Amino acid sequence: MSLEILNNIRAALFDLDGVVFDTEPQYSKFWEQQFIDYYDGQKELAHKIKGQTLVQIYDQYFSGDKAYLQPIITKGLDDYERQMTYDYVPGFLDFIRDLRSRGVKTAVVTSSNVPKMLSVYKKRPEFQSLFDAILTSEDFERSKPDPDCYLKAAARLNCAIADCIVLEDSFNGLKSGRAAGMKVIGLSTTNPADSIAPLCDVVIKDYLFSEL
Repeated sequence: MSLEILNNIRAALFDLDGVVFDTEPQYSKFWEQQFIDYYDGQKELAHKIKGQTLVQIYDQYFSGDKAYLQPIITKGLDDYERQMTYDYVPGFLDFIRDLRSRGVKTAVVTSSNVPKMLSVYKKRPEFQSLFDAILTSEDFERSKPDPDCYLKAAARLNCAIADCIVLEDSFNGLKSGRAAGMKVIGLSTTNPADSIAPLCDVVIKDYLFSEL
């Protein structure tokens, strides 16, 4: 099965959590606990940080008199990610293999860092073979919703902006794809379909392509 928007693309650029892996509920649980413990129980802040890098989260919420918490949270997050399950969003493997069989280049463009990706590679040995490039937070200077990461991914794959499609779930990520001037598919794995629809060309709930 395919969507019309996928016709004639040369590159598919994937966010990671909530797009490749169905991990957002696990991250929500982790960050809710951090905000409960260290931010007067304001667990709703866990939703506002989706799509942000760890540096951004620290700068906004754990700087100044809370800066001492950064190494504590970092260690906790590293330990947490090592034991997380990395289950693919339904239909993802067939979807990406179909793209690659048609000569479409693929890349991951994630706000995750290298230590997190090492945990992914250990749990999913096949992961790296699915992509022509993997860009992490270390590869770009400005994080989503800035378009920098997706523009760098297109350059890395030597593809024109008009030939790329972005697959995202978070508001920051969707805005990043839009700002890059690329077509955008939104996954409603993290936010309701109607809330992300204004930022997408198409909304899907998974790669089985039950279009919403």
